[in-house]
Amino acid sequence: MSRPASRSPVEAPGGSARVGQPGAFVRLGPALQALALPLLAVVLWQVFAALGWLPAFLVSPLAVAEQFVGLVRSGELFGHARDSLYRSLAGFGLGALFGAGLGLLAGVSGKLERFFDPLVSLTYPIPKVAILPVLIVWFGISDTSKIVVIAISCFYPCFITALSGARAVDPAWVWAARNMGADARQVFFKVILPAAAPQMFTGLRVALALAFILMFSSEMIGSSNRTGLGFLILNADSAGRYDRLFAAVLAIAALGFASDRLLLWVRARLLAGQLVAEGDGA
Repeated sequence: MSRPASRSPVEAPGGSARVGQPGAFVRLGPALQALALPLLAVVLWQVFAALGWLPAFLVSPLAVAEQFVGLVRSGELFGHARDSLYRSLAGFGLGALFGAGLGLLAGVSGKLERFFDPLVSLTYPIPKVAILPVLIVWFGISDTSKIVVIAISCFYPCFITALSGARAVDPAWVWAARNMGADARQVFFKVILPAAAPQMFTGLRVALALAFILMFSSEMIGSSNRTGLGFLILNADSAGRYDRLFAAVLAIAALGFASDRLLLWVRARLLAGQLVAEGDGA
């Protein structure tokens, strides 16, 4: 009489892994490993601050957390974060729209590529915050000057990656689409745009990070309207309130991280089929 086949101790009667078994810990492993070093650094920071081994400007993480909670409860943080988020996302949206759009057009048109390539190569290395004083003269110390400098900074990575993505499209796909009767518009939207999208999202992710960097810089330089997380950092530094300074830095990090995760979520939904085919499930 044959005996029933033995099951792995991590399998349920139906053959699937049970929750709470080693397979679940395997999935948690990378997340725990990623958090281990930052948590260790925070713990050491707190210990050294409590022992008085750190300079005065490196206040303890507990003091920063207490100040962060206080700013949230008072509502002050939300006002500054709202204005900063508006400036950074508005600039990011404009820069991404023009950068990706012109990059794709330059990718399918040799004349446009020859026109834009030297201009982009010449102006890309210039620190964009250096032109902020000129923009302030033109637009005044207002949200407009901040949004424009952010948009200019976001334009370049979006343009370059869109151009590279369009240029990398397999000519056989374009040839096949044209032989099946597709016109130029259909080839652009049905072949070139989907094929270039993965590289375009790489540029969008870089541009999003630049948007928050330039938001911080522009608010510190043009801070007469006294709003934004950059102004909060500048004001806290001048007053010697380093707990408020680090709390504002923490808020910028949280907003940047949340925006990046949202962009990755959109990427995963729009490019689900391509990511699976490439073996990338992120």
